[in-house]
Amino acid sequence: MTDGNITSLETEQKISQGLTEQTFWLNMGPQHPATHGVLRVVLHLDGERVVEAEPVIGYIHRGHERMGETRGYAQFIPNNSRMDYLAGLIYNHAYCAAVEKLAGIDVPPRAEYIRCITSELNRLASHLLWLGAYLMDLGAFTPFLYIWEEREKINDILNHVTGSRLTYAYNRFGGVHKDVDDDFISWTRAYVKRQRKRFKMYNRLVTGNVIFQNRTVGVGAITPEQALNYGLTGPCLRACGVEYDIRKKEPYAVYSEVDFDIPTGSNGDAFDRYSVRLAEMEQSLRIIEQCLDRLPGGAYINDNVPQYLAPDSGDVFFAFESPRGETNIFMVSDGSRIPYRMHWKTPSYSNLSILAEIARGQFIADVVSIMGSFDLVIPEIDK
Repeated sequence: MTDGNITSLETEQKISQGLTEQTFWLNMGPQHPATHGVLRVVLHLDGERVVEAEPVIGYIHRGHERMGETRGYAQFIPNNSRMDYLAGLIYNHAYCAAVEKLAGIDVPPRAEYIRCITSELNRLASHLLWLGAYLMDLGAFTPFLYIWEEREKINDILNHVTGSRLTYAYNRFGGVHKDVDDDFISWTRAYVKRQRKRFKMYNRLVTGNVIFQNRTVGVGAITPEQALNYGLTGPCLRACGVEYDIRKKEPYAVYSEVDFDIPTGSNGDAFDRYSVRLAEMEQSLRIIEQCLDRLPGGAYINDNVPQYLAPDSGDVFFAFESPRGETNIFMVSDGSRIPYRMHWKTPSYSNLSILAEIARGQFIADVVSIMGSFDLVIPEIDK
């Protein structure tokens, strides 16, 4: 109620917050092409400006952790690639490594190198899909066609050795399901050379494009302090200038035996997140080349691993670097064939948490750019 020039307390509070009766609410999702999955963001808008942005998750929750506590260790392997379907091999690799650490299983050197090669190919495929989809979100169609061609090359290579193109179950406790052959090695080397030539084209089409720069430079900037407070990880953290990569800081498999850099940004904006991922693709190519050069002979799997695992009572923590950042696995064994407890901490969940803060004051179109630059995988959030 108002009386002359005297306004109600509620109205005064709205005015002090910059809100008027012109503000309204808009649902972005859960079925929206720019969310790349069933993610809902409730936007409180003042015209085209965002007053508040509230992510609403849980639309694709499937209970993976609970499934991991109701079946044998090996039976959970196919679930890994359903958590982050763009990094199925990497999740596959990490889960097997965690169980191996829990059960004290040795892995032959050749298998460790094969795991790193296939995981980095999977990382490249993930980054390529992100790049093509992000540019589509911003209205650029042409680069997507070239980028998708490269991703298909990777899918062909991985399909040759794993039998799958998206959801993998290639890793086994103690190694991998199938050895790589000469075709796999020659095709991978050819892909590495081809992909390096493509970066020049990406830079011409995208990096130096004034429209792309206007949509990304200074958009969704995050300070290092904000990133650490919200638990950001992966390219989103490194774009803020924080040099942290599990493969370097807490190496697993053979990452300690190969040489690669950790690309970082300086402004923490959408453009830096793009630049960091593009630079990471070159580092993945370096890792693949070195692993191919050093690939040892010998067994590709430990044949002494029992069919039904029943690790001694205890627990294990394992951290690995997915395309979206640090991912953690915690498992507890009570000595039976089924894990007593299994917990996964995934990077998209923590990366999404900062959206509410940095979206304030941005345009609706900028929210699309910010979310796209995060490279969110919604099934990984809900798992």
